[in-house]
Amino acid sequence: MSKLSSFADLSALLPENYTSEKAPKAASKLGYDGKAQQVRIATEKRKNKTVTIISGFQSNPQELESLVANIKKQCGTGGRVLDNTLEIQGDHTSKIAAFLATKGFILETKDNRQQAKRKS
Repeated sequence: MSKLSSFADLSALLPENYTSEKAPKAASKLGYDGKAQQVRIATEKRKNKTVTIISGFQSNPQELESLVANIKKQCGTGGRVLDNTLEIQGDHTSKIAAFLATKGFILETKDNRQQAKRKS
């Protein structure tokens, strides 16, 4: 077998009926009321340290514990669950937003809140 030198050579190895499958998009997480959960991410200063606060969950405690464990692993930092709110040490808003979007949560941003106020 000769050395592959281009993508055309590689595509020749695939079967004729091969179709590229993209990863399916995560379905929206539904809350207790049947609507998609809107999660808010904010940062606060506590004892001169930054803490990322994630609120708006409608989940059972076991699901929140596994979610905070995954977020802590993703960010490489500590955190805890406190009254349906996740607290993560440090400012990790972009990492957490990307992670929660892959899990199917809808993120509430400042723009969403301003639009909701205008409609009222």
